[in-house]
Amino acid sequence: MYCVSRNVLAVMLLLCSASLPAQIASLPQDNRENSPPAVAPPSPLSSAQELETRGDVLRAEKDYLDAIDFYAAALKKNNTATLHNKMGVAFLQLAKYPEARREFQRAIKLDKSLPEPHNNLGVTYYERKQNDDAVKEYQRALKLRPQSAPFHSNLGSAYFSLKEFEKAAKEYARAMQIDPNIFDPSPSGGVSVKLANASDRAYLHYVLARMYAGKGDVAHCRLYLSKANEEGYPRIKDALKDEQFGDLRKDPAFVAFVLSLKPLPPLEATN
Repeated sequence: MYCVSRNVLAVMLLLCSASLPAQIASLPQDNRENSPPAVAPPSPLSSAQELETRGDVLRAEKDYLDAIDFYAAALKKNNTATLHNKMGVAFLQLAKYPEARREFQRAIKLDKSLPEPHNNLGVTYYERKQNDDAVKEYQRALKLRPQSAPFHSNLGSAYFSLKEFEKAAKEYARAMQIDPNIFDPSPSGGVSVKLANASDRAYLHYVLARMYAGKGDVAHCRLYLSKANEEGYPRIKDALKDEQFGDLRKDPAFVAFVLSLKPLPPLEATN
């Protein structure tokens, strides 16, 4: 399962197993809206699997602190890489990067064949703008699972933050080749890139438009050209001469669409 990080422009976290659907406990009628139900502490009589399952439910409900308690209790009974990875994801959702990093490193030590902890360790570095370290971990994840679209996308994100745009474009193209819907804004995909400024986002959107043009996907191509234009990409009319858009330029409607785009000034960052 893919667990998507906080922002609209985001990086994927990966779990070692699918999470369970959220199970919402009922609240007393007189205080239903204001007080969430108290979570009973982990029972020492519960099995490791029961504790892990309860942790999965709490994590799905975004109750990360209680999920951590249940994963910790499960780890006392069954010290596995999967549990350390899940616990690390819960810490990461709380922006507790040192704790998350510790859990992912423990998972890697216990099972060097799992790619997810390497990917997620990469996310901890990426979130702290340690992009060189993030690249190394994403590459390690890809050695273990070369056909992972999220891993390629995440590696592209790190390259983009390093402004190594050609490498980033190559990784995004590979991610899209593996999963054509990887950049769709939906729960199953929704992987965009967390970039520092509007000019980077504008260029990325143009790169994505080129990629979709090469696939003959007119709808997505137009979408990302529009996004590039909105972010102030200054060379939007290059779509009328860029080789990648060659087939689409045979369509008068596409040409008219590109001509209708009027570059806007880039959005200025505010503190």
